[in-house]
Amino acid sequence: MSTNPPIREMTPADWPAVWAMFRGVAAGGDVFAYDEHTPEEVARALWFGPGCVGYVAEEAGVVVGTYFLRPAQPGRGSHVANAGYMVAPDARGKGLASLMCGHSIEVARQLGYRAMQYVYVVSTNTAAVRVWEKHGFAVVGRVPKAFRHVEFGLVDTLVMYRDL
Repeated sequence: MSTNPPIREMTPADWPAVWAMFRGVAAGGDVFAYDEHTPEEVARALWFGPGCVGYVAEEAGVVVGTYFLRPAQPGRGSHVANAGYMVAPDARGKGLASLMCGHSIEVARQLGYRAMQYVYVVSTNTAAVRVWEKHGFAVVGRVPKAFRHVEFGLVDTLVMYRDL
């Protein structure tokens, strides 16, 4: 991106734009575990559920990306953060996912998390894998044929991790 779009904490007023992005990404069937049949209330809980925080990236007043951050597990696993990211189709390939990843790492540190893990990275999403690795994540596990890819059928998912 020629200039980095501002990233700010999400408000309920941002939800319609995020929901539209969610539906498009989910319907794509190639990078996100949720599908086009996911109810809105299930999706909304990712950003606004207990313990969750959500952020949006804007360009010229338009939401072009979003991420949520939450504990990976309750109780004894709550010191490890999990995050999920989405970029609007017309904003892809411009470094926005990397910008949001770096932002989420800083937010996770500020919130007192000790590590971050991504538990369901689609192995064929090589652009995302490269970005996460650039930010210090390593593949620590592989789940064979865990994702039903719309084009390639059953593909592996990766578990990625980094200390904070």
